[in-house]
Amino acid sequence: MSAAPPQSMTGYARVRRPASNGGEVLVSVKSVNHRGLDIHLHTSIDLSVENEVRTAIKKRLTRGHVEVRIGIVKGTQGEAAALNKPLFESYLASLQEAAGIAGVPAEVDLAAALRLPGMISAAGAERELPAEDEQAILSGLEEALEVLTTFRRREGAELVAAMIAHNGNIRERASKVAELRVQAVGVYKARLEERLSELLRGAAVMEPQRLAQEAAMLADRSDVSEEVTRLGIHSGELDTILKAGGEMGKKIDFLLQEMNRETNTILSKTNGAGGIGLDITAHGIAIKSEIEKIREQALNLE
Repeated sequence: MSAAPPQSMTGYARVRRPASNGGEVLVSVKSVNHRGLDIHLHTSIDLSVENEVRTAIKKRLTRGHVEVRIGIVKGTQGEAAALNKPLFESYLASLQEAAGIAGVPAEVDLAAALRLPGMISAAGAERELPAEDEQAILSGLEEALEVLTTFRRREGAELVAAMIAHNGNIRERASKVAELRVQAVGVYKARLEERLSELLRGAAVMEPQRLAQEAAMLADRSDVSEEVTRLGIHSGELDTILKAGGEMGKKIDFLLQEMNRETNTILSKTNGAGGIGLDITAHGIAIKSEIEKIREQALNLE
C-alpha cells in the first residue's frame, strides 16, 4: 500500500447546495497550521448533524486548525416578511398604558416598533431544519473537503519540491566543503611551522618528519571529513522521506537537527584555517540557511 501524497495544512473550499426553501445551503472549510486537528464549527442554524460533520472532517484531515462555516440563504419564493402580531399587539397595549399614566396621547412610531427584535420574521419559518437540508449540508461538506484536500495536496507537492531543491543545495555546499578540507592540511602545516619558528627563535630546527607528524595531528583534529560524510547521509535520507510521501513531519525534524549539528561541528573545526576556513564558513552558513528554510516549510506539512 503506497503512502498518501503529502499535504500542506493550508487550504480553503466553499460549496453551495440547493435548499428546501428555494435558497441555498452554504458550506465553507478553511484550514491553517496547527500541531493537531483543531475543529471550529460556526453556524447560525440549529444543526442536529454536528457530530456527523465532525466525523467527516476527522476522516479526511489529521492536522490543522479547521474552521467550518455552515449557513442557509433564504430563497425569494414564499419568503415574504411576516409581522409578529402577538408581539405587536402587546407593544400597542403597553404604549397605551404608558401614555395613560403619563397623560399624553399614544402616538405609535411604526418604524421603531418594527425594529424591535422578533417583530419581523420570515413567513413559514421552521424551528427544525428539514431532512433534505441536513443531507445537503453533509453532501456539501464532503465536496468541500474533497476540494480542500485537492488544494492541500497540490500545495504539499509544491512544498516538497521546494524542500528537495534546498536539500540539493545542501549537498552541493557539502561537496565544496569536502574539496576545501583537503587544502587545509597544508595551511595547518604552514601555521604550525610559523608558530614553532617563533618558539624556537632559530635555536634549533625541528626535523621535517616530526613537523609533518605534528601538522598531520593538528589537521586530524580539524578534519571535517566525517561530518561532511554524515551530512551527506542525512541529506540522502531526507530526500528519501520527502519522495516517499505519507506522514513525515517528525522524521524531517529529527534529520534537520542532525544536519544542523554536523554543520555546527564543521564550523567550529575550521575556525582557524585562514582563508580556506573563511570559505568553509561561508558554505557552512549557507547550509544552515538551507536547513532553516526546509524547517519552515516542513512546519506546514500535515
